[in-house]
Amino acid sequence: MKKGEKRKQELLNIAYNMFLTKGYENTSVDEIIEKAQIAKGTYYYHFESKEQMLEEVIEMMIDSEAEMANQIIKTDISVPQKIVGILASMKPTEAEEPIKNTLFQPENVLMHHKVRKKLIDTLTPLLTEVVKEGVNEGIFECDNIPERVKMLLIISDGTFNEGTFTEQDISVFIDMTEKLLGAENGTMSFIYGLIDKSDMEAVE
Repeated sequence: MKKGEKRKQELLNIAYNMFLTKGYENTSVDEIIEKAQIAKGTYYYHFESKEQMLEEVIEMMIDSEAEMANQIIKTDISVPQKIVGILASMKPTEAEEPIKNTLFQPENVLMHHKVRKKLIDTLTPLLTEVVKEGVNEGIFECDNIPERVKMLLIISDGTFNEGTFTEQDISVFIDMTEKLLGAENGTMSFIYGLIDKSDMEAVE
């Protein structure tokens, strides 16, 4: 790693830790500069703004999660277990939730869109590899696997991360996933346990 890249990574690590302990809104650029013991010009050489730094901190989190997901792919566990492991590893930890929640602020809508795209672009090849393994084992029967995986991720994101949803939505999504991947009925029922139901509509 070049000296400039190393310095930038150090700044991202400092910002990450400060965002965790103080919160993004309560952390100023001046505090990051003071903690890093650098000149203000050095900071702005690497980052145009605190918003850009937040975006790169989140991308750093996604890259770290992807490394864990890759390790899961290499393990000797079943295809469904790998899918569960990958999706679980690509979520922020409880401590990182405040950083993730910052994306839902109205002023960060563009950044939110960019981060969602990176997450889908990162997840697609990881899940594609596992689905291909499932095809080889006879669990799935489908072609155009990357496109199918990406479509499922986009639908999942739009359904479960963009407002309220119902039990019926979950049921239809699982059914659609099984049909799209050519799996037997019930094969993907484990998805139900992966969905955060905090936004699920209550049954009257």
